[in-house]
Amino acid sequence: MKLLAALLLAVSSLARAAPSEINAEYQLTSAGMSIGRVVESFVRKGDTYAIQSVTRSEGVLKLLMDDQIVLSSSGRVVAGGLQPLAFAQHRARDASRDVDATFDWERGVLRSLSEGKQVEVPLPRETQDRLSVMYQFMNLERGATVVMPMSNGRKVELYTYRLVKEVRLATLAGEFETAHYERVVANPKESRTEVWLAKDRFNFPVKVVFDDPKGLRVEQSLVALQAR
Repeated sequence: MKLLAALLLAVSSLARAAPSEINAEYQLTSAGMSIGRVVESFVRKGDTYAIQSVTRSEGVLKLLMDDQIVLSSSGRVVAGGLQPLAFAQHRARDASRDVDATFDWERGVLRSLSEGKQVEVPLPRETQDRLSVMYQFMNLERGATVVMPMSNGRKVELYTYRLVKEVRLATLAGEFETAHYERVVANPKESRTEVWLAKDRFNFPVKVVFDDPKGLRVEQSLVALQAR
């Protein structure tokens, strides 16, 4: 009985912490120039969720490479937060880089289809996909470190985020009190990620920075946010 009460309390707490619908828009910049726009939507209905992210090139990048990338993630909402069942990545200009993945939690395997090949890889518990991972922050307690297995649809890697500091951050969507985390990497050839979570807006990411080991740095900053 005590266990049941604890589980119900945990689910109730998650429901209060995270909204049922989110619409967000981000601006992408690199070296101070606007290169793209990201429009995302998150919808939770009962114990299921669906996320879609559409990235379109703009500015100088649009002249060089007019492209659109659509990411989607869907699955269940469980006591620990989001549990992906399907993830997909589709590019308008290059279908060879498309990915479709399914999460078989009963068998503990990730089934991935890309470049015409289907493979299965081990699926650790609590794995997120590259889209759901940012929304999973809404369901986690902020601490000095956050550890999550993450899949790009092809493989699964363990991601560790370390709290850098808490800072007030100004965006085009307003100012937010944020917790700034960075990904801990041991290999300099690994990509680095930093994320700023709005403490008073259900830990929603209001800024994300991607550092490619080859030197490309892309900033994704919030432009608009609606939640209910």
